[in-house]
Amino acid sequence: MITIRGAGLAGLTTALVVLRRGAAVTLYDRAERIGAASVARFAGGMLAPWCEAESAEPEVLDLGREALDFWGEVTPVTQRGTLVLAAGRDRADLTQFARRSTGHETLDEARVAALEPALAGRFRHGLFFAQEAHLDPRRALLDLAAQVTGLGGTLCLGETGPERVDLDCTGMAAPLPRLRPVRGEMAILRCPDVEISRTLRLLHPRAPLYLVPRGAGLYMIGATSVESSSTRPPSLRSLADLLGAAYAVHPGFAEASVEEIGAGLRPAFADNLPQLIHRDGTLYLNGLYRHGFLLAPAMARRAARNLLGDTEDETDRQRLPA
Repeated sequence: MITIRGAGLAGLTTALVVLRRGAAVTLYDRAERIGAASVARFAGGMLAPWCEAESAEPEVLDLGREALDFWGEVTPVTQRGTLVLAAGRDRADLTQFARRSTGHETLDEARVAALEPALAGRFRHGLFFAQEAHLDPRRALLDLAAQVTGLGGTLCLGETGPERVDLDCTGMAAPLPRLRPVRGEMAILRCPDVEISRTLRLLHPRAPLYLVPRGAGLYMIGATSVESSSTRPPSLRSLADLLGAAYAVHPGFAEASVEEIGAGLRPAFADNLPQLIHRDGTLYLNGLYRHGFLLAPAMARRAARNLLGDTEDETDRQRLPA
């Protein structure tokens, strides 16, 4: 029996991998319902390893490649690519993004409009990462939990579990001294008059934005990370930047209704890469930073190998410091 504390993204993903390998699993979570205490509920759900390579370590691209196949077996995945855009005055940012990333096609104005007709005439240049995808994080957590219980796993919600568990996936609540919080802010807009079908990233020197369609006229918008431990809701300035950037993508967002705003603290280590750490008889999986859905499958597989006594290969040992 493998015991796991934390039924969020990392805990549920690892539980599913362990169950698929034939072991029994019990998960404990202090929340009364799946996703209620998970920072993943504020995520964009972008499966975008080629885009992330622009600013992330090379390991993010390497580890993130298996995410598309994993999530496609768990929850609906929309694989329509990522469109990276910039206003004309910010074209240098687009050029730099292209230089630092791979797996993209350079677009002119006509090609941007062909991919997203709603953006016709608004952007003269763009980058298209055709292999990338996105999912709905909250549905993904529920679908993960359903597969875990469907394979015989036990979910103990509203319980912290025994003093010692085999695997701890509690994010910022974990007793790991090198862990730091990175704040992420988001809003969900309802704007049925704007039709965008794929993830957009708008490059802007002050307020870069990502916009992820959720279907039925809903869009999740978020910004880059903030080094902060504050758990308060987004400030007026942050919201103004988010909503202003959405308006810069398409003026139709001026008529959008704001359905929800939120902020979460994402756990990260100094190099922004996840780690497996043994401490006092427990294995900790932590530090997914802002790459949760992208890196959780690879890290869960490696955690499962560790929990079940498999021998790690040399690559794993290099990437997962103790």
